[in-house]
Amino acid sequence: MADDSVLRSPGENQPGEATAPKEAGGSEAGGSEAGLSHVTTDKIRYADTDRQGHVNNAVFSTFLETGRVEILYDARARKHCHGASFVIATLSLEYLSSLFWPGTVTIETKIARIGTSSIELSQKVSQDGTLAATGRTVIVQVDNATEKAKPLSSGMREFLARYQD
Repeated sequence: MADDSVLRSPGENQPGEATAPKEAGGSEAGGSEAGLSHVTTDKIRYADTDRQGHVNNAVFSTFLETGRVEILYDARARKHCHGASFVIATLSLEYLSSLFWPGTVTIETKIARIGTSSIELSQKVSQDGTLAATGRTVIVQVDNATEKAKPLSSGMREFLARYQD
């Protein structure tokens, strides 16, 4: 199998490969880490499309999941979550434009709010520079043994704060 990295431009990522965090204004991250966005890409699959030839609306939530999971299951975050996992409490999407196959989407994720045991994420999905959807997700950290809400540790709060508006 050929090495796909040879085919990429400098700074271009494979689908599903995170890019460097960006500041709130969209420029590359500078010295301060507060207000960064996590940016990643995901490949649009033919199976994601519907009879109208565009990406089915249900797939948009999967794209939000891609961005969310890359933050929450980052090794630096996971070391603060022993015996816990995350569940979705609320998910809302606003569809702004269609997505088409073939192609990739860019997913930008920020932390809008950090609660006692919950995290609110604000996300954008775009294709070729066109904003296709915005989403907000509230997730709750739960204790795996009791399945009850579990407060976020100070280490997890510190990690998440770098992506907070």
